[in-house]
Amino acid sequence: MAQPSSLLHFSGHQHLRNRLVLSILSGKHVRIDKIRSEDKNPGLRDYEISLLRLLEKVSNGTVIEISVTGTAILLKPGIIFGGTLQHDCPTSRAIGYFLEPVIMLAPFAKKPMNITLKGITTDEHDLSADILRTVTLPHLQQFGISEGLELRIKKRGAAPAGGGEVQFLCPIVKQVKTLNFVDPGKIKRIRGVAHAVRVNPQFSNRMIEASRSILNRYIPDIYLYSDVYKGDASGKSPGYALTLLAESTTSAIYCAEAISEPGVAPEDIGLKATRALLGEVEKGGCADQKHQTLVLLMMALGSEDVGRCRMGEPTPKTIQFLRDVRSFFATSFKIVSADPSNQDCSQLIYSCYGTGYVNANRTLA
Repeated sequence: MAQPSSLLHFSGHQHLRNRLVLSILSGKHVRIDKIRSEDKNPGLRDYEISLLRLLEKVSNGTVIEISVTGTAILLKPGIIFGGTLQHDCPTSRAIGYFLEPVIMLAPFAKKPMNITLKGITTDEHDLSADILRTVTLPHLQQFGISEGLELRIKKRGAAPAGGGEVQFLCPIVKQVKTLNFVDPGKIKRIRGVAHAVRVNPQFSNRMIEASRSILNRYIPDIYLYSDVYKGDASGKSPGYALTLLAESTTSAIYCAEAISEPGVAPEDIGLKATRALLGEVEKGGCADQKHQTLVLLMMALGSEDVGRCRMGEPTPKTIQFLRDVRSFFATSFKIVSADPSNQDCSQLIYSCYGTGYVNANRTLA
């Protein structure tokens, strides 16, 4: 039986994914109760149960106990095993919801991860497969996780019926490097992927034209790519989307995307994505808001040295994540303004002393 001191207790369904990830990484048991206990439909949703099943597959010896009503769970983490896996995601959430926790765990597995997820590849709630491939994985490379890191989009799947498929390959590392990234640099190039499935293939060109009409004012190095999927590889539902990313001279990456909506012209989707990208660039920093938690987690797990990163203001999700990191790893961050002399500077420098987390799983073989 675990000592009561190593059991952490949380309430509510928010931040469930991050708490489960921190529990598995730290090896501390976690109990989460009052999961939608006041709701008309109380307890865990189907996608949350699917996520628990996925974490069970990824690890070995993990025990998950769910109460009869589904409003409380107890997780006793095992070791992160990795290997070749397959998982069918429910169509209530996109693949990004399930892949984000896996990306955080995969570098610390016993065997290199090769996981195939099936479901919806792009929706408006979670990170799309394109953003995970072009932005999230380069963030991991800054921590020394690069050789053999890959995300392949085998099939697209638009909401509501899905039918997409992605394959994620991740190597294992002994320890992540300390990050020191405080110079955001200047934007040097803009890249983008437009895809249209089960609709007129001209739609992706129309989004690209609309996006270029704004971006051409700023920078010459723009390459927007039209990704074509035919037949079975285009999933079960019609849909289209534009994903944009801007890369700086110091390889900071900002991303934005817009997804097809009923009754909205492709041109408007292109403009929406472009304006969102310019908004992200204006916020600045070295990592955008969608990736704050990933960067901060890897900094906390870094070697025993001071890691620093310049980012925008923390989102409410990030603030709670920092509190949870302190509960699980007893590591707190120092957050100071990036430019104290400038009152209008909204960017902050996050620094912490890494816990020196070593991947013990790989030595158990």
